[in-house]
Amino acid sequence: MNSLKRYLGVLWMIMAPSLVIFMLWQAVEKIGHATAAAKSNTMLQWIIILTIFIPVCVGFFIFGYYCLKGEYDHLPENSKEV
Repeated sequence: MNSLKRYLGVLWMIMAPSLVIFMLWQAVEKIGHATAAAKSNTMLQWIIILTIFIPVCVGFFIFGYYCLKGEYDHLPENSKEV
């Protein structure tokens, strides 16, 4: 099970920057193709989306890093171990 955690940690560390790059690419593409009247609305939507999901992806990367390091090999079984 611990090796599975490490493999998934690597996967999450690869996926996090990939998702950020994909979102930025989509934002540039959608804002670039918007008409002049809808450009500000589209830009506002993408600013909100990126503001929410980039920190989520950073947390995703950190979680994967800790999985790779083995920080989650032993999880507490009761409140006394915390």
